[in-house]
Amino acid sequence: MGLLDRFGMDIAIDLGTANTVVYVSGKGIVLREPTIIAVRKETGEIIAIGVEAKRMAGRVPETIQIIRPLKDGVIANFEVTEKLLEYLITKVGGKKGIRGLVKPRMVVGIPSGITEVEMRAVIEAALHAGAREARLVYEPMAAAIGADLPVDQPTGNMIVDIGGGTCEVAVISLGGVVAKNSIRIAGDEMNEAILQYLKRQYNLLISSYTAEEIKMEIGCAFPIEEIRTIEVKGRDLINGLPRTVTITSEETRVALNDVLISILDSVKATLEVTPPDLAADIMDRGMFVAGGGALLRGIDKYISEGTGIVVNTAENPVLCVALGAGKIVENLNKLWPFLLQVKYY
Repeated sequence: MGLLDRFGMDIAIDLGTANTVVYVSGKGIVLREPTIIAVRKETGEIIAIGVEAKRMAGRVPETIQIIRPLKDGVIANFEVTEKLLEYLITKVGGKKGIRGLVKPRMVVGIPSGITEVEMRAVIEAALHAGAREARLVYEPMAAAIGADLPVDQPTGNMIVDIGGGTCEVAVISLGGVVAKNSIRIAGDEMNEAILQYLKRQYNLLISSYTAEEIKMEIGCAFPIEEIRTIEVKGRDLINGLPRTVTITSEETRVALNDVLISILDSVKATLEVTPPDLAADIMDRGMFVAGGGALLRGIDKYISEGTGIVVNTAENPVLCVALGAGKIVENLNKLWPFLLQVKYY
């Protein structure tokens, strides 16, 4: 281990469409912020980042713009993403290193379906933000490591990582991804589905942030014994006046139907190309769900009923990717084979 490695602060980041989680070597998870920024339109000045910016969403004047710099798991606004990473590095004390000597090394989780150009954009944003070295790991691989699955063993490990922008499905064995599927249909599309349902059924217009709250409070993917309700405030599309309606958890299940079918089809498509011996392992051991989507009530039962395979929810599903990437940065000398080899020019 060289002098730089001894005094540097290594950082792992789950750069998600909805939330970004930061892991610092020797400290663990130190930060979880919404991936959102408030910017003054005329000057481009950053007004707020993360939690503060999310509080402003839907409540700002025309002079302020709320930006989500990632869409469907990839960078949609390079400059804002760079600012976000710089803010995160500075907030955890990583930009100057532990003793102010060096910049941090960084491992970033990315969707398995992005292109090499998109990969290089992530690396470039990390380097511009203050990292001295940036490496990438596929999110399903990081999630499997974070869920303590035996990814280096000759056995089939299946992970379904449902984030904000993408749903990542992968079968992992002997330290590599044997079969994978990545679709850009996940948490954001669930929010949009609930929003559209309220427009159709109640002529009520709500924001995507209100739809997200509904999903988190009463959303479900499978019929539940105790039907829950929530009051929803929005604007009547007919008379333009504020109005309140009450909806049930069963209604959210109906609203989410098309999104859930897409996720299930992605899981089935991955199983169809999985080698028979690994498929047998998965039948025996079950598959694991991670990501924020794993918290949707009944998602495990929904996927299990659709595939005939036991579905387990990973411990700390929202943090799995960051924890897995964190294990890699803590053991770079040993776990570097899990990182992607990306040509960077």
